[in-house]
Amino acid sequence: MNYSATLRAITLICSCLIFLASCDSVLTEETSSAGETLSEISSSSATIDAQIKSRVESAIASADDLPAGFTVEVDEGMVLIEGSVVCEGCGGLRTPGHVGTIQQSLGAIVRAVPGVMSVEFSLNYRD
Repeated sequence: MNYSATLRAITLICSCLIFLASCDSVLTEETSSAGETLSEISSSSATIDAQIKSRVESAIASADDLPAGFTVEVDEGMVLIEGSVVCEGCGGLRTPGHVGTIQQSLGAIVRAVPGVMSVEFSLNYRD
């Protein structure tokens, strides 16, 4: 091997090492940036869920045809309503005026809240 070929081989190897070293720092920066973004999204999602929960609780509290005492949980826009639908003042399991059931009224009120993706119930139908 002559001097010129050796010099080209060494230059090529050094160039490859510099390239690989720069790729590693870019990947490290992108990975840490992605972790920060995921944390921001998670925090943002929790804030949105808290806003939805507040709106749902307010909507339920202001409804005249629902008994009190429902608990609300929100996870990524999915709302879980827990509580009892038994209501002596409401006429049992039916809404005042006997237009529908309390669960139907509750579902309609909750689904009307902006940001609610779905509603699930864990309701008690007995005292």
